[in-house]
Amino acid sequence: MQTGQLAFATPSSVPGWQRWLVLSPAARIIFFAAMLIGSGMITRAAVVALGWTLKTADPLHHALATLSMQLLPVLFGYAILVRLIERRPMQELSPRAIPTWGLAGLATGTVLFSVVVGVLWLAGSYHVTGTDPQVDWLPGVLVAGIGAGIGEEIIARGVIFRIVEEGLGTWWALVISALFFGAAHIFNPGATLWSSAAIAIEAGLLLAMIYHVTRSLWACIGLHAAWNIMQGTVYGIPVSGGASKGWLISHRTGPDWLSGGVFGAEASVVALAVCSLLTVALLIVAWRRGSMLPCAPWQRLRQGSHHR
Repeated sequence: MQTGQLAFATPSSVPGWQRWLVLSPAARIIFFAAMLIGSGMITRAAVVALGWTLKTADPLHHALATLSMQLLPVLFGYAILVRLIERRPMQELSPRAIPTWGLAGLATGTVLFSVVVGVLWLAGSYHVTGTDPQVDWLPGVLVAGIGAGIGEEIIARGVIFRIVEEGLGTWWALVISALFFGAAHIFNPGATLWSSAAIAIEAGLLLAMIYHVTRSLWACIGLHAAWNIMQGTVYGIPVSGGASKGWLISHRTGPDWLSGGVFGAEASVVALAVCSLLTVALLIVAWRRGSMLPCAPWQRLRQGSHHR
């Protein structure tokens, strides 16, 4: 059982009150949430003052406003959490990992969603009626790709999964972070209980396992961004319910369980099956490594003493 892979462990020398009120998993998650809310309010006030949210503003400024609200509060809150509370290097977001894990994530996301579209096409559900070379791709790349990729991965995997894994082990962290990720999409346009369950299983579990195996948020960010960009900007399919105009002009037919309905291909059993296969493969890799943490820290210490 490899506990050394965890990004943070509470130092044994800290006082008891600090161990529970400052450095415990629950305290750190609550602190991050408070930072997120506070800095989010400030960021929103700033973009409103700049006029980027006005109806008369151009699409690029609307995209920049959304991108700012997606990224700035998350990056600020996470930097404070890691550097001032946990007092450690931000290794999971090291720029050195961008050319390796980041690009690997981009390639995996591109191939993964292309496989989903390929299967839908073979099943007679995905249809291309033309191309739109003049499509305004930049807002989609900024918001659905970069903004969602970085912002959502830091929250769901960098905070929820990582910190819960420290406190309750990998299995509970997988379940809790996946449920959180699915629930976060329940209010999206066209969302249903099924679409949220599909997001939780296909994306929540997969991206958490990618972080667990690589210990790099760039791998998760790359896959998440590429998946969204390919889905909306290239294949012209709604991204998590959000209407998208892509380079390919397309539509989907057939029952919702196959096509994904108005929510998009993420609510299709095809996406669920394809992503689940990769999740199982990563679980096998982690199991063979012995990196799955099956229990809480005090139980790990007890097990460790039994093995000595």
